[in-house]
Amino acid sequence: MTDTKQVLDNKKIIDNKKITEANKMTTQNMTISALQAAYCSGELTIEIFLAAKLQQAKDDQNNVWLSTISEKQLTEMLTSLSNKLSTQSIDDLPLYGVPFAIKDNIDLSLLPTTAGCEAYRFQPDQSAQVVQLLIEAGAIPLGKTNLDQFATGLVGVRSPWGAVKNSFNPDYISGGSSSGSAVAVANGNVSFSLGTDTAGSGRIPAALNNIVGLKATKGLLSCTGVVPACKSLDCVTLLANTVDELNQLLDITAKQDNNDCYSRENLGTDAAYQPETGFESLKIGVPEQDQLAFFGDESAQTLFASTVEQLKQAGAELVTINFQPFLDAATLLYEGPWVAERYAAIEEFFIKDPKQCLPVIETIIGGATAHSAVSAFKAMYKLQAFKVQCDAILAELDCVVTPTAGTIYSIAELEADPIQLNSNLGYYTNFMNLLDYAAIAVPAGFLASGLPFGVTFFGPAFSDRLLLNTGAKLQQLNNFTLGATEQMLSKANANKAQASSSAAEIDIAVCGAHLSGFPLNHQLTERGGYLVKSTKTTADYRFYALAGGPPFRPGLIRVTEQGVAIDVEVWRLPASTVGSFLQGIGQPLGLGKVELEDGSWVTSFICEGYAINDATDISHLGSWRAYAELNKSLIDTNEV
Repeated sequence: MTDTKQVLDNKKIIDNKKITEANKMTTQNMTISALQAAYCSGELTIEIFLAAKLQQAKDDQNNVWLSTISEKQLTEMLTSLSNKLSTQSIDDLPLYGVPFAIKDNIDLSLLPTTAGCEAYRFQPDQSAQVVQLLIEAGAIPLGKTNLDQFATGLVGVRSPWGAVKNSFNPDYISGGSSSGSAVAVANGNVSFSLGTDTAGSGRIPAALNNIVGLKATKGLLSCTGVVPACKSLDCVTLLANTVDELNQLLDITAKQDNNDCYSRENLGTDAAYQPETGFESLKIGVPEQDQLAFFGDESAQTLFASTVEQLKQAGAELVTINFQPFLDAATLLYEGPWVAERYAAIEEFFIKDPKQCLPVIETIIGGATAHSAVSAFKAMYKLQAFKVQCDAILAELDCVVTPTAGTIYSIAELEADPIQLNSNLGYYTNFMNLLDYAAIAVPAGFLASGLPFGVTFFGPAFSDRLLLNTGAKLQQLNNFTLGATEQMLSKANANKAQASSSAAEIDIAVCGAHLSGFPLNHQLTERGGYLVKSTKTTADYRFYALAGGPPFRPGLIRVTEQGVAIDVEVWRLPASTVGSFLQGIGQPLGLGKVELEDGSWVTSFICEGYAINDATDISHLGSWRAYAELNKSLIDTNEV
């Protein structure tokens, strides 16, 4: 028989632990690395901690959450997570037990989607792809967050559930349309969140709440399961406390999706996250002084000037640019026919009863009917002309820095002049998706009002990692508090890249079609590879021109006698790109180890022995270049 006193004592211990962890919840460092360290050390118990976080979301008084999962659903997800550990390592679950929030225009199968409009509510059959990828990585969605209705707005007040209150001052706007997602992170409700960004909706709320936000290259994150605003422009955005976390989340979520017609595969050149490098090698564009707009906010103007000077002192080369073509492109988003895309997204719903939308949303979307197909084509021609100008400017730079928003407004100010002030907030953001650029918003200080101010680094499509590197360096320099909490960027987090940099790159020796100047060399350069040296193997190898082609390739085989030294090039690749490089290697070739003339061993192309049966022995030539010179017409027919 069980001792009743022992049962009661055990229950008391459990209850006390719940109270302790619930109290600790308000001061817990919510970065992904800190949270997982607390789980591993036993400082936090996943079930108790997440139950407390869920209750915190349910008790929210800032209009952040539109719906939350039930306690039963949380238990079921934790059971599923526990079952995964029976067949998977904790290393296979990089987001184990990490709570996150989802903007309520992104589907979660456990909860309805409203897009900020009660009459539009529906129950999705499955979660959006990006949500499913995060859950598979071990993350736990606590619920759906408030937004500007149909993701139309940069302000965070266009919701029938009420304005989402700024995490620093409830009298001020939180920024939109991903308002709830940003405040959930800033207030420490969750470790990260998902938003969307068509005209700045993921960057503005990040800036106004002192967190970081990544609007990745269009199509890198799937929009399957996302209620569209402008389908050709929409991006799912990542909101977190640190740039390091954004990089980790991008690794998990940037997966091509055949169900999304705008999905794109990431380039190999967009794979190296190296925030330990300095600003010295960066050439950063800055708009001309008279093209900057702060809308009367002198403290914002001062903070931006200070950030630019900070970048200069850190070693960046600053280049003044003509920002006008970017601004001209931005006007097309709301003054041109792209507003018709917002109408197309909800046409059937809108035609049925426009009054189901908020008045400001009805005005904006209803105006789409004034645009014709002719006006749409004319606007596309204008946009392309602006893009040619803007791309030419960016081609001379690594990235451009601007304020994320020129100022911040109180909720009362915004409600008195909703259209113009929303437009002011989009001054630096509206052109981004039209021109197919990537961007990251990073904290840059606090205004005289005590409210946050941020800057944005932007660059061409597939410059995401460069932007993450740049944003991480600025965040490490400033080391502001994280969100609206008192937590600081941990030293371990700030120095994480340095600690792992020794394993960040891998040397690979090549001897054939991947040599510099040869047809397959692009497979190295597009993955961020660079030439380290030209050298030879030891005199222990035979060299063959393999049958078949194009592409025409050699085979390198180690032998015990009659070997010769073969010319090779050693290329250095980011470790994160080697997997995709390996997948492109066709039989009978593979990667193995080859001994160089200095006695060192390096990863290299090697050949399976059976392939030499119908190959030509060219060992006496000593290199593929020599063979190519003798067979120039043959080698020139190589195909990529």
